[in-house]
Amino acid sequence: MKTRIFIGMLSLCVTINAQDYAANPKLVVGIVVDQMRYDYISRFYERFSDKGFKRLLNDGFECRNHHFNYMPTFTGPGHASIYTGTTPSNHGIIANNWYDKFEKQTVYCVSDNQVVTQGTSSDLEKMSPKRMLSMSFADANRLHTQFRGKTIGVSIKDRGAVLPAGHTANRAYWFRGKEEGKWVSTDFYGETLPTWVKKINQNQPGQKYLKAWNPLFPINTYKASGADSNNYEHGFEGREIATLPYDLEGLSEKNEDYDIIKDSPHGNSLVTDFAIEALKNEKLGKDNDTDVLTISYSSTDYIGHNFGVNSVEVEDTYLRLDKELETLFEALDNSVGLGNYSLFLTADHGAIQVPSFLKDKKIPAGYINEEDLKKRIEASLKLEFGLENCIENFSNQQLFLNKEKLKENKLAATDVEKYIATYLEHQVEIQYVFTREQLSARSMTDPIAKLVQNGFHQRMSGDVFLVYKPAYIVYHEKGSTHGSPQVYDTHVPLIFYGKGIQSGKTYEKTSVIDIAPTMCAIMGIANPNGCTGSIIDKVLK
Repeated sequence: MKTRIFIGMLSLCVTINAQDYAANPKLVVGIVVDQMRYDYISRFYERFSDKGFKRLLNDGFECRNHHFNYMPTFTGPGHASIYTGTTPSNHGIIANNWYDKFEKQTVYCVSDNQVVTQGTSSDLEKMSPKRMLSMSFADANRLHTQFRGKTIGVSIKDRGAVLPAGHTANRAYWFRGKEEGKWVSTDFYGETLPTWVKKINQNQPGQKYLKAWNPLFPINTYKASGADSNNYEHGFEGREIATLPYDLEGLSEKNEDYDIIKDSPHGNSLVTDFAIEALKNEKLGKDNDTDVLTISYSSTDYIGHNFGVNSVEVEDTYLRLDKELETLFEALDNSVGLGNYSLFLTADHGAIQVPSFLKDKKIPAGYINEEDLKKRIEASLKLEFGLENCIENFSNQQLFLNKEKLKENKLAATDVEKYIATYLEHQVEIQYVFTREQLSARSMTDPIAKLVQNGFHQRMSGDVFLVYKPAYIVYHEKGSTHGSPQVYDTHVPLIFYGKGIQSGKTYEKTSVIDIAPTMCAIMGIANPNGCTGSIIDKVLK
């Protein structure tokens, strides 16, 4: 269609291609792999099949310098930031759990005592996205399609299902392990579970996946990992040595019953199979209104925490995940049609090499005892100000001051914050310290400082923020963790694939908050209401 536009004496002939707006994908699939470091792509590449990760890498668009632009790098903030296109400073999910200084208690990122559980009688599954202050791009799509486009979220973790799916989702499903082994949800999404989900639960889905975890290949061929038997892994209760294979059913009684599935690659199989059932039963991608399916593979995170990033167990898990992706892609091709869907694959954070392993290799690393650190700070405050019990809470590398205590002693919070910062700057485990006053000024230019500021929410966050030295963590001396602004936690894969996306790669730096606006551009819809990211235009065909 050609449209002639007259501006004063100037005549412009503008060509508008109607197909640009009509060619939206029938389905958008978001895949988040929990705790996937960027280097897992290169470490395990040779043994990936052509139909899993390599299909995305060969035919999609890879952003090789992709990072999270805030701290803390946890699952809740990660999923929220990917799908809202903004940082915790805006969407409000500042951690997985955080201290609520108004309620005077620790709260969970998706907890909601007002909802009723479905699929279980346990009150521990009362979840909704109410604590997320902005929309996900799935919400934006629901608004754009007048709520005809569906949104379904699937994950083993509740927060991995709830936050991506957003406030207007048709459904979010997660897996309750323990003694039940079933898929659950809440009445936030509807009055009752759909019949197809009830049928799956009646067949005891947990039992199907409670089976042996055998290595996919002979153990001596796992060259991208350390030795299978080492001193850096937790393993399972009931087994003295953490080496493959594992009899999950035999170990389940001492490892919280069906929860042991989450700590194995079978947890990813559980998610793939359920996502494919959702694809089929919800008839996703079957009409002209774009649907959204969010999938979070979380067993990778449980396994990384348990065995560490250099373990044979992690390598085996990713080689098996490659096959899960192949199964998922085949289902998408058959159900929606090749060329009718768009997807991205990324991670919610990376992870650190086990510090005790690094220390054994003469690389600086260590462990921090936060209770001891808190006692040292409080002792210093008592000497300087005569204050006792002034720190109301210490969590997520944030100190919350007791404002009533300060008021009683006629002390300004800013003076105490500055004193604590000065004290902490001289402690050997600390890299940086920031006060509330500094972070509220919004003038940070140092790269690490900016990441801390992007994770700072003016209303909900604490008063003094700590950044520990690289490779220094608050954790056990076995297994890996995450949460820092260091590169091993921020650098993760990002690959786009499918309709509207061209093949290629870039080494230009991209940010987690750029994913949502890029997907919105592909879908031809408005950005989520809190979005602060930018479109990665090289991705677009």
